[in-house]
Amino acid sequence: MPVAAALPPPVPPRAAPVPEKPMIVVDPGHGGVDPGAVGVGGVYEKDITLAMARELKRQLEGSGRYRVRLTRDKDVFIRLRDRVAIAREANADLFLSLHADSIGSANMRGLSIYTLSDRASDREAEMLAAKENRADALAGMDLSSENDLVATILIDLAQRDTMNHSKRFANMALEHLGREVKLIPNKPHRQAGFAVLTAPDMPSALVEMGYLSSPQDVSLLSKSAHREKLGRGMVRTIDAYFKWLTGAQKS
Repeated sequence: MPVAAALPPPVPPRAAPVPEKPMIVVDPGHGGVDPGAVGVGGVYEKDITLAMARELKRQLEGSGRYRVRLTRDKDVFIRLRDRVAIAREANADLFLSLHADSIGSANMRGLSIYTLSDRASDREAEMLAAKENRADALAGMDLSSENDLVATILIDLAQRDTMNHSKRFANMALEHLGREVKLIPNKPHRQAGFAVLTAPDMPSALVEMGYLSSPQDVSLLSKSAHREKLGRGMVRTIDAYFKWLTGAQKS
């Protein structure tokens, strides 16, 4: 009687791939030869933003939910477009640029958030649709073989979607941060054509953490306890944003 061939050992089921943690790129404004705003007591914006960026990175990585990269982790000058390029090369899921403004009044204080304006978006879409920019205009999509109309439409659609995500993040940020820190009294969500906000496929926001012309804001932003509080509010905002994004992608 022939001996039955031994059955091969069962193949263990493949584990489902673990989704990669979102990549957050934090951009401390100014640096090196460009100190940014010079505030009360001679404090430099570039030092305030770097200290806050390091604190936010510490908290985000400590949560275990995110990967984080800083556009600079020391006092060096990086061009504005290069900051965006660093984030895009890292395949950032969110780009946050940190700043602290200064104006002529010592009474004006509080936090505000900027996202890209529609007019700046239109100009950027036109630039990206130019033939020399098409190869890397959108992540994962080479538009160099497309005609002018198709390339412009695809870039515009991507940028409009990105702008909507950026605005959603900004509104969430003001809701969460407003519980922790003072917001400017008039229109804390603003829109402008900042170069660091122009990536067509990466939600981006610029956070003006306070006014260095305000002695009170300078005092707060110079304290680690305040930066920790501001960081906690930002982490809660980022958690809420990605929770919303996951739900939006499933629906």
